[in-house]
Amino acid sequence: MAAVAAAERRLSFSNITALAPMVRVGTLPMRLLALDHGADVVYCEELIDIKMVQCQRVVNEVLQTVDFVAPDERVMFRTCEREKDRVVFQMGTADPDRALSVARLVEKDVAAVDVNMGCPKEYSTKGGMGAALLSNPDRIEAILTKLVNGVSIPVTCKIRILPSLQETISLVQRIEKTGVTAIGVHGRFKEERPRHPIHCDYIQAVAQAVSIPVIANGGSLDLVKTHADIAEFRRLTGASSVMLARAAMWNPSVFNSGGPLPVETVMEEYLKYAVQYDNHAFNTKYCLCQMLRDKVESPLGKRVQAAQTNAEISDAYGLSEFHQQIQEQLQSRRDALQGGDPSDCPVMDGDVTTMAVKFERRFYPPQITPKMCLLEWSRREKVEQPLYHTVQRSQDRSFQSTVTVAGKKYRSSQWEKSKKFAEQAAAIVCLRILGVPEGRVGEEDSGLVCKRKRERILNGATEKEQSKKRLIEMDVKQEAKNMETPVVPNGKHAEPGDVQQKTWKLLWFQMVNMHQVENQVTFLLSCRSSVRKSCCLNTNLQLLLFYHFFF
Repeated sequence: MAAVAAAERRLSFSNITALAPMVRVGTLPMRLLALDHGADVVYCEELIDIKMVQCQRVVNEVLQTVDFVAPDERVMFRTCEREKDRVVFQMGTADPDRALSVARLVEKDVAAVDVNMGCPKEYSTKGGMGAALLSNPDRIEAILTKLVNGVSIPVTCKIRILPSLQETISLVQRIEKTGVTAIGVHGRFKEERPRHPIHCDYIQAVAQAVSIPVIANGGSLDLVKTHADIAEFRRLTGASSVMLARAAMWNPSVFNSGGPLPVETVMEEYLKYAVQYDNHAFNTKYCLCQMLRDKVESPLGKRVQAAQTNAEISDAYGLSEFHQQIQEQLQSRRDALQGGDPSDCPVMDGDVTTMAVKFERRFYPPQITPKMCLLEWSRREKVEQPLYHTVQRSQDRSFQSTVTVAGKKYRSSQWEKSKKFAEQAAAIVCLRILGVPEGRVGEEDSGLVCKRKRERILNGATEKEQSKKRLIEMDVKQEAKNMETPVVPNGKHAEPGDVQQKTWKLLWFQMVNMHQVENQVTFLLSCRSSVRKSCCLNTNLQLLLFYHFFF
């Protein structure tokens, strides 16, 4: 009976419409929104095996999700019960053993696993992943065979077409023999981009050459603009199923058989999911900007670009009250969980007092830390300064620290990603046992860090940052001035293309450095208008800059 039930729950790829895997787009809010509007299956964004294999599976009882958390505490993949039977986990991999480790890690929380063999971007291909696998069929066979034999859920892959039809058919027939459940086919060659027309004849030939479901992909711009176009795309390709990327990114209600909804309505629906599931604000902005498209410079678009938190984005859409209600609900869950949580109860481990706490930097003001508070307390009480002893765990290189204060030892039972964080966690344990404020945001001023010193620290940091920004802004403006009338060795004025390779790179990285951002794509979207004003860029040059760095 159990086997029959499992077979009934097994995800089918026949006659389905799916949300295609898209980097930065296929996160939980977008996947849930696609399901709301009629998608049968949703793929997550491609996640790299090397990063995923380091993650820990964490049940997030506050958000009611399952999170896969990296050693640096970033949530690499978040899912929930609602999508469990319909979400496909797509990985980027070039190693059979690592692929299997990742598949087994997520196996209980997803409906299927997919191997990306079609991404032509350098970040994927340089590691032998994505489209680079197309030239290594032996590696493809090894990865897929390992996965099919190693997990209990369906295994699929997504490819691009090869230079010749015969090569493509030969590859998919070899893939079919590994035992995969379905094959996704993007109907473009590795070097082609969305502006190139899709090769429906190749997809049709593949569908005729294998007996497993073929999922056609790549028709968003040319062939699929509304739900009514999906059936025609399926007919043209002869495929069993269809997956949509850009058409769904621009308006996820494309899956709605009753016709698309106004994008303004869909954006609000998306934002509500982003708030409910604590989606990263930069990711929320990115997805909303994709939906705004040519309205990204509208008053609403500018407010979204300027926002730094989900609260500010919610305010732009008139959803501040909704955001506040969700925050209150989440806080109520936290309070309820902490009420029965033994983590706040000290436990003796030999002569060391331990508590299960972690240091989270966002809960403390800039330049104010638990270690600083503990040091000031020890000076006030005229005891020896805190002494920290830190060890590193070999299997995952995590750290744990023990602090000795007034002859007593304190330690967090949780391991941290760095020596500094481990020492901060130990200081928190000590301060909580002593009943001393630890410097958290909103905590009553303990007087440990005197007002003058606190202001000096904060003002010093602010002045330093402002000085750095002023210097970089001067460089940027000078570079923009130089770009207005560039001169080549023959004395003639150069065209923009003659100097863009050198100058644009310098200008861009100066701007990124000035704003201290890690995600350049999100940064570009969020400050495009200010870049235009600072650097006198016209629209064509902005697009050229965007294309140069990300395509």
